[in-house]
Amino acid sequence: MVLLEPIWLGLLILLPIIAALQWFLFRKKAIGTILYSSTPDADASVLRIGLMSVPYLVIALVIVALSRPVALNQVVERSTEGIDIVITLDLSGSMKAEDLRPNRFEAAKMVAGEFIGNRESDRIGLVVFARQSFTLVPPTLDYKLLRQALQELKLDQITDGTAIGMGIATSVNRLKTSKALSKVIILLTDGENNSGEIDPLTAADLAKQFGIRVYTIGASTEGTAPYPIDDPVFGRRYHPIKVDIDEPMLTEIATKTGGKYFRARDTNALRAIYDEINTLERSDVEEQVYVDRVDLYWYFLGPAIFLFVLHVFVERYLYRFLWL
Repeated sequence: MVLLEPIWLGLLILLPIIAALQWFLFRKKAIGTILYSSTPDADASVLRIGLMSVPYLVIALVIVALSRPVALNQVVERSTEGIDIVITLDLSGSMKAEDLRPNRFEAAKMVAGEFIGNRESDRIGLVVFARQSFTLVPPTLDYKLLRQALQELKLDQITDGTAIGMGIATSVNRLKTSKALSKVIILLTDGENNSGEIDPLTAADLAKQFGIRVYTIGASTEGTAPYPIDDPVFGRRYHPIKVDIDEPMLTEIATKTGGKYFRARDTNALRAIYDEINTLERSDVEEQVYVDRVDLYWYFLGPAIFLFVLHVFVERYLYRFLWL
């Protein structure tokens, strides 16, 4: 409930002042009658006090009615062409390296999940690749399903390898028929293309043909990175592996399609990259607000009229008939 003219409520403060003054003028007679009389006059005094309080309630209800209480039912209509996004993640074995914390793979999942949580009205899909590629979740507005799929995603689900071209091609296949205002692929990898039937630059040409921008992210530090090896005898130990990211190729893919290449050397840098992409890829959402207003003053004015009529009837007829 909303009051359109709440200034009227200021009059309510006068009621207790007037009531206190009236009580002061009649208290000796009323209290004396109630405390020390067992005659019908005591009952009459109680009724009289009750009748004296009714006008205050009537006035209070009228004041609330004058403040124009209404119920507002607000309907918001959004109109936007939106953006279709496919997040394309590398599932090759080297994603276990721990130069990003806790490792490249878990950091990529975590930050991608945060990115999904910051989107509204955009369809987002998930494609994964190693030696082959496949669509884990097609573009959808069901962000809960998407985050669950990310959480359950594990390495070694696909034969090891890095088929960047296949990852892009699969993502393009999911976006090519989209009618969205903007179509975007966010591809994260930590290596070089070493498998797959489609060359990455050929896949980039395909993306360009369908008006799809590709943002590429190279996820690794410089030089070498600690790679965990679980030895059945000596337990977990770490072996340094060489960092091999084909930055010129990833840069060309992004440039060719109107996207941008980023290098994530740690988890915070990766988060900053997704934040930048989140800012770059925003669609304007137009809102039309419709307000259905329902007046509620009758819920207060109606009882006030009823109590007023009842008060007049009791005071003029019933009260006098019984005790006067």
